[in-house]
Amino acid sequence: KAREIHKKNIRNAREPKFAELDIEFQKALETSASTTDIVAKKQALRDAPAAAGITTATNTTELKAQWDTTILGDSPYS
Repeated sequence: KAREIHKKNIRNAREPKFAELDIEFQKALETSASTTDIVAKKQALRDAPAAAGITTATNTTELKAQWDTTILGDSPYS
């Protein structure tokens, strides 16, 4: 159950980040700039709930440690 809550927290945290990246993507398309970095960031957000560490965590401390602040921002657990 804790894993599912953690995944839900990830999904909630990434929602506004997707919106920001969508805007960046549109701007890049309008100026013919590269979208490679933006696409990679969006893919990292999509992959976040499926991180292997979430599945292998054996307690809530290990599960909370799976929050990737580089892509998701501040942890809701602190």
